[in-house]
Amino acid sequence: MSTEAQRAPVPPRPTTPPPTQDPAATTDGVPAPTGPDTPPPPADVPPVETTARLRPVPPAPAPPAGPPPATVPETPAVVPPRPEQPPAATRRRPVGAVDLTPRPGVAPTGPAPVPYAYRPPPPYHGVPPETPAETTTRLRPIRTRHPARTASAAVCVVLGLGLIGGAATGAWLTSDSSADATAHSAYTVGRSAWHSVPVDTLFPRTLKGEGAGPGGADRVWTRIAVAPDSGCRAALDPLLARTLGPVGCERLLRATYTDATSSSVTTVGVIFTEGDAAAMRALNSRFTGQHLGRRTDLMPRTYPVKGTAAAGFGDRQRASWTVHVLTEVPVVVFAVSGFADGRTVTDPQPVDSATAADATTAAAQAGLGHEAKGIADRIERDLRRTVTDLTEKPE
Repeated sequence: MSTEAQRAPVPPRPTTPPPTQDPAATTDGVPAPTGPDTPPPPADVPPVETTARLRPVPPAPAPPAGPPPATVPETPAVVPPRPEQPPAATRRRPVGAVDLTPRPGVAPTGPAPVPYAYRPPPPYHGVPPETPAETTTRLRPIRTRHPARTASAAVCVVLGLGLIGGAATGAWLTSDSSADATAHSAYTVGRSAWHSVPVDTLFPRTLKGEGAGPGGADRVWTRIAVAPDSGCRAALDPLLARTLGPVGCERLLRATYTDATSSSVTTVGVIFTEGDAAAMRALNSRFTGQHLGRRTDLMPRTYPVKGTAAAGFGDRQRASWTVHVLTEVPVVVFAVSGFADGRTVTDPQPVDSATAADATTAAAQAGLGHEAKGIADRIERDLRRTVTDLTEKPE
């Protein structure tokens, strides 16, 4: 293109006339609808001027005479740049995503990281099975057992069993010695009870025998008299005294009771022996094994009292008897019963025969077996309780 062509004047652009303002436009600048369907404004409403009055635009001035000015090339419209993405350090990662970009100043090594895609966790279906925390533990080798170690273990076992056995034996011997000491104390106290215990304790004035009579009837016995303490030779039958010889005779105490009707009398005696526990156990075994308590020639003697219901109670009036050897204390308890009217009894019976349900003798029918057994049992029970109390009493 030549220079003259470039310098040729450019005709001015035609001026665009301003748009004619429709007087029916609204104050909001929105033109009112026009057309055949547009309803006319109501007649009673005065017209309101809703548009501004525009000043007339003067015509464009004529171009000056002379050469046309140089044409200025149009500048292209400047497009604002798109906002850049924020740096990776300020962007928020999705939940569960892992940042694999290297730290500033650290050169990446290895292959390019693969972006992590977030995956939701699987649904919960209960407690998962337990797995070992470490599955690669190295097991230490087990060394072969040495014979000396096995022998040492066996010796330790034998020694342990020996110690346990020794302790058990010691405890057993200690318990036996404690029992022997207790028995020795009971024998010591029981042997001296004949002069240390009051007579009313050994032979109460009244004895109550609930259910002690025939058919479970109650009995009440009253003490008539107490014999002075004596030896066994004059108070016992010679054969019975010889039978009790292995345990000796320390002292003999006797008392006579009568029932509530004064129709029967009973003499009860307590023999304090000199024997120890072994001798008393041997004597008890002999009486039990040989049934010496059933022999009429070993029947105890009576203690008659003049001027009482037992005045005529002699050897020929003996109807039922019992002899019991105790092993807890050095004592032999006996009792013998008969009629208070002094009648002679030709067939005396021990208490186990006289208390039988089918017994038909006069002594059994009169309940003399129950009398002898009931009084002897209560005197023996009271004596056991008294010796026990004296043994356990602190000094």
